[in-house]
Amino acid sequence: MNAYLAAMRRYLDFKGRASRTEFWMFTLVVFVGGIVALILDAALGNGQNGPPFVTALWIIPHYVPALAVAVRRLHDLDRTGWWVLIGIIPLGALVLLVFYCQPSTPGANRFGMGRAGNGAQSPVQARQQANAS
Repeated sequence: MNAYLAAMRRYLDFKGRASRTEFWMFTLVVFVGGIVALILDAALGNGQNGPPFVTALWIIPHYVPALAVAVRRLHDLDRTGWWVLIGIIPLGALVLLVFYCQPSTPGANRFGMGRAGNGAQSPVQARQQANAS
């Protein structure tokens, strides 16, 4: 939940980086909330004769924050945020899914420092280095 709240606090921040956890937890909360909103709309009878009101109330406010966290996730991979536009072509969403699943660029990149801090290693890299020693 903290990752979702962190993404919502930075809802207009298209600079910087977002970790995999921040991106996927935000995506999970928005997805589950959308499912709940669809169920509420169906229970209330919305969407049959008019727009699905509850779903719209959930999805519309999350559109810009979702775009911002997606751009920051791409920045974390040292890719430009313009890659989100590939999602409008066929199979482009699959390319984005592969990007979103990749591990973060360790340390600093051209978009700033990672969540690990001042060039610090990720926990996985630190474990690998400790095992190699």
